[in-house]
Amino acid sequence: MTILVTRPEPAASELVSRLRTQGKLAWTLPLIEFTPGRDLQQLPQKLAALRPGDLVFLLSQQVVLFAHPALQQSALTWPETLDYYAIGRSTALALHTVSHLKVDYPHARETSEELVRLNRLQQVKGKRALILRGSPGRELLAETLLERGAEVEYCECYQRCEKYYEGAIEGRRWRERGITTLVVTSGEMLQQLFALFPPIDRREWLLHCRLVVVSERLATQAAELGWQDIEVADGADNDALLRALR
Repeated sequence: MTILVTRPEPAASELVSRLRTQGKLAWTLPLIEFTPGRDLQQLPQKLAALRPGDLVFLLSQQVVLFAHPALQQSALTWPETLDYYAIGRSTALALHTVSHLKVDYPHARETSEELVRLNRLQQVKGKRALILRGSPGRELLAETLLERGAEVEYCECYQRCEKYYEGAIEGRRWRERGITTLVVTSGEMLQQLFALFPPIDRREWLLHCRLVVVSERLATQAAELGWQDIEVADGADNDALLRALR
């Protein structure tokens, strides 16, 4: 098994390092990188406008990496009177590490579908919800909270920027290295990966690779693009991906 990890840095290099420690051949090809979001400077005001018991959602670890320094620059901390929710364990741990606050998260899978199933989120009528995220993505969380009577506001803490690669060159590089397994952690990156390579590389190599993804939704999307050997990891963090790559 020779593995190509397409998730962003620094998680990509961390995963590859752990795979190589296990004796596996692995490389990185990060498909996106992150820059500060358009709303990042407004985060202190948005948090200050919330009432005790209102809700704050963090949809990725990148939110913490950008939001926490922004608060520190304003000599502020995460308000203790709010209820915090994360998309998964890694994001919850990232916020707890810098704030020491309790952060609730779904224990099954790191998806919006699992997040909105949390018992504490079934009765949110009249509450304000601030969703901290990257550039626009899925709307399921906001739509569900609105249906349940909450007021929803976004704060774009970071932007995802597509990294540029020359598809023909990358196709030769990874075919020569014998890549047989691909790791993809978002639908956006899956589409980029598919579009990156020339049609001949897709037909002869890419779609024949084993594909490790992080949700059933991604698996369905991959099957529609033409992949057949698809495995769904039991989470989106590197620990879960390592288990899938045994």
